[in-house]
Amino acid sequence: MAVQQYFAAVGRRKTSVARARIMLGTGEIIVNGKPLELYFGGSLWTAEVQEPFHVAGQFGRYNSDVKVLGGGLSGQAGAIRHAISRALVQSDESLKPQLRKAGLLTRDARMKERKKYGLKRARKAPQYTKR
Repeated sequence: MAVQQYFAAVGRRKTSVARARIMLGTGEIIVNGKPLELYFGGSLWTAEVQEPFHVAGQFGRYNSDVKVLGGGLSGQAGAIRHAISRALVQSDESLKPQLRKAGLLTRDARMKERKKYGLKRARKAPQYTKR
């Protein structure tokens, strides 16, 4: 039995980490053992995950198997998008300028700000009372 060649990459967003493997196929995307539409419920996050394939003009050419941990659905979708973009560059270096221009290879560094003591949240202070 021949082992199929795949390209693997890691993507991150907020507190989510995604490990993606792409291999030549029919465009099927599996996330944590479930089809993409079932995992995200057919929402706008499915379009975000598929964006690297559309930008690179490779939609329907690769199958993806993704394992994602941590965070919520938004962070997970961003991490998967980042991982798939990186894997596409590994498979074909000539796709890098297109993906870079679309901003898909840049790790989004925005994180939730930590809560400070004496405050209710990161910046919300208790209400001031004069008397």
